[in-house]
Amino acid sequence: MLAWLEAHGRRTVNGRLVLELEMSKVEQLVALKAAGIDTPRTVAAVGREQILDAAHDFPTPFMTKHNQGGKGLGVRKFTSHEELAAYVASSEFEEPQDGITLIQEYIQAAEPFITRVEIVGGEFIYAVKADTARGGFQLCPADACAIDPITRELIMPPGATIAPIAGQQLFSLREDFDHSIIEKYLKFARRTGLEVCGIEFIEAEDGRVLTYDVNTNTNYNAVVEAEAPRSAPRALARYLKKLAA
Repeated sequence: MLAWLEAHGRRTVNGRLVLELEMSKVEQLVALKAAGIDTPRTVAAVGREQILDAAHDFPTPFMTKHNQGGKGLGVRKFTSHEELAAYVASSEFEEPQDGITLIQEYIQAAEPFITRVEIVGGEFIYAVKADTARGGFQLCPADACAIDPITRELIMPPGATIAPIAGQQLFSLREDFDHSIIEKYLKFARRTGLEVCGIEFIEAEDGRVLTYDVNTNTNYNAVVEAEAPRSAPRALARYLKKLAA
């Protein structure tokens, strides 16, 4: 649909090339590194049989994730290569949608949270702090992501070390956030044609600031919106209204 629209000269927001970026973590990491942004060490394994070879020289612990992911799809932490081998050989193995599994270094955070920077129309809107102790590897900020659609119970996300409690929020506004990474992300967004996005990074125990995910289908959190000095959905509405005019 996007290709058809763009072929006919129609204006799209986060168009075809941006959608392709959304669908491939490999492409995201390559684009981030090309823009001078640090990322975790990652190797892509094409097919099930290449996973063990790809992980061979990774120190433990390390992680696997699906190249085409979302909501922590396929994200697992392994404390040994033997544990990985047993998983790959088992019926529990999750086949990635595009056949590509990423092997990635496990980042020990200085503090148990990650940061998500929200950008709309070339402007930094705000930064969100996400609790990894309770959120694990599934850090979708949309309210619906916290609830199992069938049981309506709170989900215990993979990688979480503390069980979620009703009314306890995983996401909060990172107040007065002023970091050099913001300007790098704004330049990256311009470079890749990203008009609306949420970019996630982790501050490692060893002092590195590592960017690991670009969300071009971003979600906003109601609790953060209530705290934020600017509303991201309103900024988006204004941006679209400006383009339409």
